[in-house]
Amino acid sequence: MSEPTPLEPESLGQEIVAAERRDVTSTRTDAERLVLIDKELRSGFETLGKIGPAVCVFGSARTPAGDRAYEHAREVGRVLGEAGVAVITGGGPGIMEAANRGARDAGATSVGLNILLPKEQGMNPYVDVGVTFDYFFTRKLMFVRYSQAFIVFPGGFGTLDELFELLTLTQTGEAVRHPVALVGSGYWSGLVEWMRAQLLAPGRISPEDLALARVADETDEIVAIARSGTDVAG
Repeated sequence: MSEPTPLEPESLGQEIVAAERRDVTSTRTDAERLVLIDKELRSGFETLGKIGPAVCVFGSARTPAGDRAYEHAREVGRVLGEAGVAVITGGGPGIMEAANRGARDAGATSVGLNILLPKEQGMNPYVDVGVTFDYFFTRKLMFVRYSQAFIVFPGGFGTLDELFELLTLTQTGEAVRHPVALVGSGYWSGLVEWMRAQLLAPGRISPEDLALARVADETDEIVAIARSGTDVAG
């Protein structure tokens, strides 16, 4: 019985992760992949190196305009912008679009770090400084390198992935002075209680680790948490 024809990868991320699999075609050599990774890193460094103090906003790409969370993210982006802080997002729709839109409302620098995915939309129209990535790991580096604090709205797997990677980097000392505001007690309280019971109580994390992220509902408190990690005066 003949083997099925290998699938053509739908993205460079899929290509590199599935490089040793028989069912996905390898379209690049390791040397070619390194060139592409180097290009992405250089583009990110060169584009983002001059944006100044910035706060990153994460959240669901599926939150529609007009939704309460969307309007809240827009308000937070605007208040950050009015404080002289650039706003960085993943550049997509939903919460990301809302925060970028708020930054533009305030005339502040609105940054989008987009990712090319087979089923995701492109850059939202409220981004002024945009970089598009093929690889998640280069994009994630840019979030942490150029953001002094993080605001995390409700989201799905991608948002949780970004949050827990950030907490891990901070816990281990790889990321320093990166305050994290978790927006929406109704959304985050269950997860926080689970971490308290399943991670803190058995000694899998320390009290200091649990305190790395703070839950907040009101815009003023959210922005205050974020700005505690920036170089912008109060």
